[in-house]
Amino acid sequence: MAIRNKHRNRLTGAVLALTTGLVCTVSAQSAGADEPSDAGPAARHCVLDASTGERACFGTFTEAMDRATDGRVTDAPATPRAAATSSAFRAETEAEAKAGDVIQGTFFSDPGFSGDTLTISGPSLCEKDGWVNWQYDLGDDWKNRISSVQPWGNCAIWLYPEPDLGGDRDGPFDENTADVGQMMNDRTQSIGFS
Repeated sequence: MAIRNKHRNRLTGAVLALTTGLVCTVSAQSAGADEPSDAGPAARHCVLDASTGERACFGTFTEAMDRATDGRVTDAPATPRAAATSSAFRAETEAEAKAGDVIQGTFFSDPGFSGDTLTISGPSLCEKDGWVNWQYDLGDDWKNRISSVQPWGNCAIWLYPEPDLGGDRDGPFDENTADVGQMMNDRTQSIGFS
């Protein structure tokens, strides 16, 4: 039995390596990256308008923020980590929120505000009235991937392990959180904004 498991583990490792290589190649091609093969895949930065369901992905965080703010913020920091720690960027983005759709949260696939990002915008600021004002069920490409969060638009973020705000929730995350913790790390399937 030990030999059998050993061969299965080798086969699983080979399939995983092949799959990972294909995903990295596709990611690099879709981002237009001319990176060496040992640099790993480039992060993907997606923006979702929760009001319309329109979604777009970009090779840089700056491009994603430009889209998320309808072109009102074009000089966002190059990395999500820099944006998470920039008080000037936060002030600029929150001032622009009064002009249209509001960024309600940015979600990161890795701890420390790194990896792929998903930025969700909605029609208005959260009301802070004790209720979930807006909710979103994650698509298959983001289910069970969130490791860090950045709330925007006066919102507190609630993370749920099931669609439609089901299961035990964790939160509120009402400030930048570099690690959502063991309870919801890579387990989120729906998000509430309050």
